[in-house]
Amino acid sequence: MTQSSLTQLPLTLAAIADALDARIEGDGSILIRRAVHPSEAEGPEDLALAMDKDLLALLPGSKAVAAVVAEGVEVPDGIRGRIVVPRPRYAMAGMLDLFERPVHAEPGVSPQAYVAPDAVVAPDASIAPFAYVGPRARIGAGAVVLPHVTIGADAVIGEGCLLHPGARIGERVEMGARCIIHPNAAVGNDGFSFVTPEPGSVESAKTTGRVVGTNVLIRRVNSIGTVILGDDVEIGAGATIDRGTVTATRIGSGTKIDNLVQIGHNVQVGTNCMLCGHVGIAGSTIIGDRVVLAGKVGVADHVKIGSDAVVAANSGVGMDIPPKSVWMGYPAVPRARAFEQYKGLARLKRLYADVSDLKKRLTALDGGPVKVETEPTEQQE
Repeated sequence: MTQSSLTQLPLTLAAIADALDARIEGDGSILIRRAVHPSEAEGPEDLALAMDKDLLALLPGSKAVAAVVAEGVEVPDGIRGRIVVPRPRYAMAGMLDLFERPVHAEPGVSPQAYVAPDAVVAPDASIAPFAYVGPRARIGAGAVVLPHVTIGADAVIGEGCLLHPGARIGERVEMGARCIIHPNAAVGNDGFSFVTPEPGSVESAKTTGRVVGTNVLIRRVNSIGTVILGDDVEIGAGATIDRGTVTATRIGSGTKIDNLVQIGHNVQVGTNCMLCGHVGIAGSTIIGDRVVLAGKVGVADHVKIGSDAVVAANSGVGMDIPPKSVWMGYPAVPRARAFEQYKGLARLKRLYADVSDLKKRLTALDGGPVKVETEPTEQQE
C-alpha cells in the first residue's frame, strides 16, 4: 500500500480557498489538480502560485486560468479565478499540505526488517526492509520507519512519527508524537565529554589566559542519560544530538532543527525554536522558547539564551543573551552595538588619514622636518 494524501484531487478552487481560510475572486468552480510555478503550468487544471511580484509578472504567458495572489495586487487578464491571501508564505504552507505527496510506506513489518521479539510495534505502524528495531523498543500508532533506520533498545517512537532512511535513534531515546527525522540524522550519540586527572590546558586557559596544564591522559566521561524530543519536532539531515551525561538532553515541542546542526550533551532547547543549518551548541546550554539561531551560529557551553531571542548568522555566542533581544557578531553583542562596531571599523581608514594630516600640521608648527606618511598597506591595516 502507498500512503496517499488526505486530499482527494481534483479540488475546486473554492474548496482550496476554504481550506486556506482565504478570499476567492472569480470562478470558484475551476477544478485543480496541481499547484505549480506559473511558468510550469500545462493547462487549466494547474493552479499558478503567484504570490510574489516577480511571479505575478509571469501570469500573462502562463497556461493557468487560476492563481493564488497576494492582497492588493492587480491580476492580469486571462486569470478566471484567484485566491487572495494576506500572508503569502503562510498560505504556501497550507497550500503544500493540500498537494503533499507522502512517502511510500508498506503496512506492517517487512520480512526483511529486524524487530526484536520483545519490541512493541503498533499494528498500523510501518517498518520497511532493512530497518532495525532493538529490544524493548516501542513504536507508536501510524509511525513510519523507512529503510536502514536503526532504533536502539528501550527507545520510544511516538505516534505518527516519520523516520527517513538512515536515521539513527540511540538507546533509551524518547520521541513524542509526529516527529520527523530526516536522512542520516543521529539522535542519542554519546556526548563529547572528557576529563584529565589534573587541570589540563583548557582549564588553565579559561582561568588564566595561559596554557599551564598539559593533557597527559584524557579520560572519557560516559553518557548514561538520553535524549527526549517533544511533539512535532523536526530534525534535519545529518543533524546530531548528544545524549545527556546523567540526565537528558531535551528538545521542546514544535522545535525545528535544520541540516547539519550539532547539539551537545545536557542541552535544553525550548518549544517552537528554529535552529538553522550548521548551528553548533556546546554542552549544558539552556535555550528558551521560540529562539531563532540563524545559520552557522556557534554557542559556547553553559550559556543561557532567553525566550524569543534572535541571533544573526555566523555569530559566536559566548555569554548569556536576554529574552526578546537581537544579537549578532563575533563575539555576539546586541545588534545596535554590533552596528556601531561595524561603522567604527569602516571609519578607521579615514581616521588614519586625519591623524596623519594632523601630525604633519603639528610638526610644521613646531618647525621640525615634515615626514610624509604613506597610505598603510592592507597588511599594516
